[in-house]
Amino acid sequence: MKIINYKSSDFKKEIKRIIERGDADISEIESSVKKILQDVRERGDEAVIEYTKRFDGISLKSSDMAIKKKEIKDAYSKTTKKNIETLQYAAERIKEFHKRQRFESWSYEKDGITLGQIVRPLSSVGMYVPGGKASYPSTVLMNAIPAKTAGVERLIMTVPTPKGEIDPNVLVAADIAGIDEIYKIGGAQAIAALAFGTKTIPKVDKIVGPGNIYVAVAKKLVFGYVDIDMIAGPSEILIIADETAEPAFIAADMLSQAEHDERASAIFVTSSKETAEKVNKEIEKQLSELKRKEITRKSIDDYGIIVVVEDLNEAVKIANEIAPEHLELSVENPDELLGLIKNAGAIFLGLYTPEAVGDYIAGPSHTLPTGGTARFFSPLSVEDFLKRMSIISYPKDELIASAGNIERIAEMEGLEAHAKSVRIRMKK
Repeated sequence: MKIINYKSSDFKKEIKRIIERGDADISEIESSVKKILQDVRERGDEAVIEYTKRFDGISLKSSDMAIKKKEIKDAYSKTTKKNIETLQYAAERIKEFHKRQRFESWSYEKDGITLGQIVRPLSSVGMYVPGGKASYPSTVLMNAIPAKTAGVERLIMTVPTPKGEIDPNVLVAADIAGIDEIYKIGGAQAIAALAFGTKTIPKVDKIVGPGNIYVAVAKKLVFGYVDIDMIAGPSEILIIADETAEPAFIAADMLSQAEHDERASAIFVTSSKETAEKVNKEIEKQLSELKRKEITRKSIDDYGIIVVVEDLNEAVKIANEIAPEHLELSVENPDELLGLIKNAGAIFLGLYTPEAVGDYIAGPSHTLPTGGTARFFSPLSVEDFLKRMSIISYPKDELIASAGNIERIAEMEGLEAHAKSVRIRMKK
């Protein structure tokens, strides 16, 4: 991996290139996706079935789209008891974390005026889960459990089943998480079906979950018809370490992120030149032992970098500028740096908190902002599945007392009917 100094002329150029790696020209993809969205909107199930046959190689009827209860029951016998227990263990920890995020309705009264806010869960949510080679039961748990904890009544999952294949662990995770309906469709056509509704698949209020570039573009284009969680880009990790860090740990965590895909990014920032060199050697050693070495190698070569800084304050400055999805503080006293961190999706403290803990069993959702959007986005949470409604109640005497102020603002804005709607009540 390339080792550069924070104050070198190459630093800003390299970091900019890595951060912008997800900013590909998607004009052609967007054009294709728009056609799919419009086609599904106009022809419903018929279009969904055609695209599913074209892209996933399976022929479906409308009656075949939904995964039956028997298929879910059978999935338990197609995996192991240990796998089921592990998914249940993870689910309990995710529930425990997210039930603490519940938001309550509230109100207050002043001078006879009642003001407040009602909090209600969304009625229906669609959840996209990758299928085929990409099988992520953890993503099912991390997206579904916050929704169910919020009180979503109808949680619908779509998952592509190329050539009719689906990982039984995904179905078991869906059952454990309490998903209400599952459909065997993927790609942009699944997003379109959830956004606009078909005869078989109901329209939802919000769509969450990761997918390929076609899914991401489709979510972007249907935003406004429905809500979405975020537009997820390539995954990333930034690790800050001092001379106390174990090089083998750092290398393993960088490679764990790089193995996701070729565009994943792993950045290591350290105040120790010696540690930087040791980590670089350890990466080469561990990389040769991985099954996904080709994907991991390309990610490390293209978007991996080691940055040497003078002190940890410089390291924190870099982290805040990059706003990484995952941030590890592998330093002797991580709590001392924690208060200085402004931008990150999730922060992992200490040598024995690898990013993989957060991916699977710690509790917080692993659906995190990427590509620097942690500057203004937050991890997926219960709040993402709630809506808020304002409450306003004025008695007659308070409206009379406030009438002049209301009318003046209405007049400033040239909205005569607004002023009149107050004035007419003054005559009664």
